[in-house]
Amino acid sequence: MKPITPRTAGMAALALLLVAPAALGQEIQPSGAEAAADVPVVVKYILDSFIMVLGGILVMWMAAGFAMLEAGFVRSKNVSMQLLKNITMYSLACLAYYLIGYRIMYPGDGWSIDGILGAFGIAVLEPVGLAAADADLDYATTSSDFFFQVMFCATAASIVSGTVAERIRLFPFLIFVAVLTMFIYPIQASWKWGGGFLDANGFLDFAGSTVVHSVGGWAALAGALILGARRGKYGADGSVNAMPGSSMPLATLGMFILWMGWFGFNGASQLAIGSVGDIADVGRIMANTNSGAIGGALAAMLVTYAIYKRVDLTLVINGALAGLVSVTAEPLTPGLGAACLIGAVGGVIVVLAVPLLDRLRIDDVVGAIPVHLFAGIWGTIAVVFTNPDANIAVQVMAIMVVGIFVFGASSIVWFILKASIGLRPSEDNEALGLDKAEIGVEAYPEFH
Repeated sequence: MKPITPRTAGMAALALLLVAPAALGQEIQPSGAEAAADVPVVVKYILDSFIMVLGGILVMWMAAGFAMLEAGFVRSKNVSMQLLKNITMYSLACLAYYLIGYRIMYPGDGWSIDGILGAFGIAVLEPVGLAAADADLDYATTSSDFFFQVMFCATAASIVSGTVAERIRLFPFLIFVAVLTMFIYPIQASWKWGGGFLDANGFLDFAGSTVVHSVGGWAALAGALILGARRGKYGADGSVNAMPGSSMPLATLGMFILWMGWFGFNGASQLAIGSVGDIADVGRIMANTNSGAIGGALAAMLVTYAIYKRVDLTLVINGALAGLVSVTAEPLTPGLGAACLIGAVGGVIVVLAVPLLDRLRIDDVVGAIPVHLFAGIWGTIAVVFTNPDANIAVQVMAIMVVGIFVFGASSIVWFILKASIGLRPSEDNEALGLDKAEIGVEAYPEFH
């Protein structure tokens, strides 16, 4: 008997991988449409579940991106507070979605009001050691689906954080996040992704330009209006006082982390890689996602130079993010050039919208409203240019329905919080900075 060498062991492992699909196919033989699939049904089930797990990990990494972006855009006296908000907000959003949000968003056949309000109850995963014979092989595992979807819920909450930064207390903000992630976000998401009335009417939003990004934007806009601007941001004479962020390197790092996470956000929204067509589409989606981002960044660079005779880094950062948001509603059907143009329009929107908000005296610290709301609306409309199944009237109707619901519900919550426990710190505490005044941990204690 010959000794087993690394080479022979490797060849044996390769042979095992090659024959394993055939063995699985003999164990459970697919029929009908499944027989025409590229891989056996069990392998497809495993692969489809895997892409959602991997996508969830990438989208979770976006939480770090939001934290770094916001830490860079806020002033140094508020950096620790912003980081704390991002940690606690992410944690609370995941808990709230588990307790109530997931079942509302994905009620299956258990709608409380058919097509409008989902079921109530906690998320329940498969039993440990699920056997293939007991699994629903037509779709990925519930556990991978929950893990992927909870990251989207947390992303919607993260959008709000940056807009209302530097002048909101921690606990009122977290209460709003709990309501947003338990009820507001899941209810409207069920109308599309849960098989509700918007989906039945043909609304198309592949990965969430409206369902996720504009929802965060509408909630942020309501908060900014009710909360008011930072003290000193706007002068009585109509002037706008610049309040530069603490660290452009951190903000740039945050942008690149978000850019990377978006490959999971959009790519894994295909929800499958178990066929030649699916994996090819995932690659196409990721390439188009990247193309949308570069279109947004380059357009923002050119437009800022044309208007201001200099390039504004903050607007280029947000231009890239707006490009990503813009292509999120339909990252599959465009070609690379079309995706780049869709993203470029998002970049232009950001450059024009940031000064518009200042003229309206709406204080958005990180520019989340132009990036996620305005570019989200544009991206949802842009679906009609590349997807022949999209209808402009249906797309606009869905934007309006979601906007009215989210802005209205968010406004009610913000008003109740303002009237009951209050939203803002005292004038002295805001001037001192929330790092010292509210949490007692400074991000940069050596600088005063």
